[in-house]
Formats: sequence, C-alpha cells, structure tokens
Amino acid sequence: MANDYRKTPEALSRLTPEQYRVTQEEGTEPAFRNKYWDHHEQGIYVDVVSGQPLFSSTDKYDSRSGWPSFTRPIDPAAVTEKVDRTLWMKRTEVRSSGADSHLGHVFDDGPRAAGGLRYCMNSAAMRFIPVARLEAEGYGEFRALFGDTDNTTTTQENAS
Repeated sequence: MANDYRKTPEALSRLTPEQYRVTQEEGTEPAFRNKYWDHHEQGIYVDVVSGQPLFSSTDKYDSRSGWPSFTRPIDPAAVTEKVDRTLWMKRTEVRSSGADSHLGHVFDDGPRAAGGLRYCMNSAAMRFIPVARLEAEGYGEFRALFGDTDNTTTTQENAS
C-alpha cells in the first residue's frame, strides 16, 4: 500500500468512546445495533483510525449475523490475522495492517462460491466512503471497483 496508514495520537483523540473501545480495546458492538449491518450503499469501508481502505461494498453480504460481513478484504495486505482465545474459544481476530486497529473476526462459514470466508466486522471500526465521494476523499483508485454506474445501491446476496 502506497499510503502510510498509521495510528497517531491525533487520530485516537478523534474517536468516539465506542470507536476507541472497539478498535483499541478489542471490543465488540451489539449485533443489529450498529451502523453498517444493514447498509447497502456502494462504496468502501476504511479504518476509522487511519483511513486505510479495508473492504468494498461489492464484497459485502447479508450473513444474518447482525454485523457487516464481507467475503474478503479490499486488498489482502490491508488486514492481519491473529489467534484470539478469549471467550473460551479459538477464533481468528482481524486487525488493520496499518494502525493495528481491532476490526472483528473472520470465520469459515461464508458463501462457498465466494471463497467460504465471513469477515465479521464492527461498524465502529470503520468509516464508509460512498462511491460519489471516493475521488474527493483521496480514494479515487477504488472507483474502478464499481464500474460505470449511477446506482448507489448494492445488491446483496443471501449467505445460504
């Protein structure tokens, strides 16, 4: 990744208490009571701490879990994974590679046709950039993911 996506004291000072709890203290927000679980607009999701591009709405689907779920990151190098043994189970935690923000977890129960993974993320760890704002906010390189469309609604697949 060409940009320097780091955690800075200034970036941390701009976080809400919920964003800080999720990204810096490995918190989890409630299912079905978070900003992006049922969000269908086209665009990208970036790390709320550093602005690092993480996920695209083209890879978002309804997992019926109550959290925003994606089949893959926008770039494999955008995230890192580590073993999480909290809650008396073994899970795979997902963190942003630049700022080391806790994002959520990845599970192997996603849509088989799309690789079988479910990146189950916390809305509080991300900021959404709609397609119409990609250029203005410095993410123009991701515009190509959405083709030539004026429609900002994503068709979501069922995760059956």
